[in-house]
Amino acid sequence: MAFASVRSATLFGVQGCPVDIEIHVGMGLPGFTIVGQPDEACRESRDRVRAALLSCDLPWPNRRITVNLATAVHERKGGAGLDAAIAVGLLVVQEVIPAEAIAHLAFVAELGLDGTLRNVAGIVPLVASITDRAVVVSRQCEHEARIATRNDVVAVATLAELVQCVTGEQQWVRNTSMHLVVAAVDEPDMCDVRGQMAARQALEIAAAGAHHLLFVGPPGAGKSMLAKRLPGILPPLEPQDAVTTTIVHSAAHEKLPPNGIVTTPPFRAPHHSTSLVAMVGGGSAAMRPGEISMATNGVLFLDELGEFAPTVLDALRQPLEDGVVRLARAKSSVTMPAKFLLIAATNPCPCGEGAPGVCVCDERAKQRYLKRFSGPLLDRFDLRVAVMRPQADEMLSTIKAESSALIAKRVALARSVAIERSACLNSALNAELLEAFAPLSSEAKVLLRHQLERGRLSGRGYHRVRRVARTIADLRGDIGQIEEAHIAAALSLRVGVHPQFTGDRA
Repeated sequence: MAFASVRSATLFGVQGCPVDIEIHVGMGLPGFTIVGQPDEACRESRDRVRAALLSCDLPWPNRRITVNLATAVHERKGGAGLDAAIAVGLLVVQEVIPAEAIAHLAFVAELGLDGTLRNVAGIVPLVASITDRAVVVSRQCEHEARIATRNDVVAVATLAELVQCVTGEQQWVRNTSMHLVVAAVDEPDMCDVRGQMAARQALEIAAAGAHHLLFVGPPGAGKSMLAKRLPGILPPLEPQDAVTTTIVHSAAHEKLPPNGIVTTPPFRAPHHSTSLVAMVGGGSAAMRPGEISMATNGVLFLDELGEFAPTVLDALRQPLEDGVVRLARAKSSVTMPAKFLLIAATNPCPCGEGAPGVCVCDERAKQRYLKRFSGPLLDRFDLRVAVMRPQADEMLSTIKAESSALIAKRVALARSVAIERSACLNSALNAELLEAFAPLSSEAKVLLRHQLERGRLSGRGYHRVRRVARTIADLRGDIGQIEEAHIAAALSLRVGVHPQFTGDRA
């Protein structure tokens, strides 16, 4: 036989794509050519596959070899994960392996020069994309591969073992003793926070309703300390969300937890020097996920918000609304998940103090600093809270504040109420759902009308205040209409320490 076709998969962004690797061996000068827009890693497969076959005492055809990567997408493809499939195809062409023996199999693994099968980055989305047959992977990634698919997954250690299993000389070894090992996560506890009642309340509301939160205050007030304690009051990920998050982390070459699946909300805190590409993703032909995708179903914390480049901050506006980021480049375009809870912290001015009589910044420096925050970006924060330094009595007190465990119970209860009522968290309520599940009392309408007429609320801000009020009511156990007190509480959590941060700007 001079032709063979073997199934594998390649990665585009965070999604796997099945690839039919067509191999033809014919007359001509000995050579090895890969066509079908391979990337550099795929072109290097020639040397890895040849060394692996010879190391396992398997034949290498001394003829003209042509490999074609056939997929449904016309974009650059490849990766080292195609090595095993190419090697199997060459063995089928040489009749070492019967063609019918691999008709129900796909192969996703890199080959070492000694013939060992190795793990590849993005194994979870790669395996998940193959739905019509069993997938052969390396033993190093068997656990992760099983999480990705409902189909059968088998693992082998070497190419020689793979050949023996395919030809029937040896039985596939299936690991039936695998079980989830949930790693203990030592999250910072809210009981360590001294004072900051308004900020603690805002953090609880943000967790319960998935509302974006901005802390504004001087250095040392505890903004970062508070934000880092948010994951401790969030509930574990739902199964579908856990799989989605795991796929993103696997595609980004991120190390997965011991149990192979991300079950806790991720917490990403990129440095303020992070580039636009690193934040939103892309940057290469592989279109790797950025920080906003890595924070999917978790928290993205931007400390020192005023130090981020304005272009980076404005790039967050569309993902915050849509929950996805759409990347288009000259030769490819992908859509990646970007559903995250944004928590940010900033100083009110360059010197950090902001208070009259203490601030040493001139007006020009303040204006230049504030220009980094566009009005539309600020408008997407449901909560904007002033954080002041704790008083001496609060710092010296030996009485511990409420723990994260107690707050997490209230958050979980409020979330379950919201999902049972509207099938989504309160931050996702649109105008129609707000009318149905967050009706306003007459007093609440008067208060909101007053804010709108004074220009302190935009149209987007009006709906965000109502969503926050719904969450406040849920945390208080008020499941009926939204009262004036709920709206007043939501408005009180939408101000800052500097006049430029007060109210809404469209």
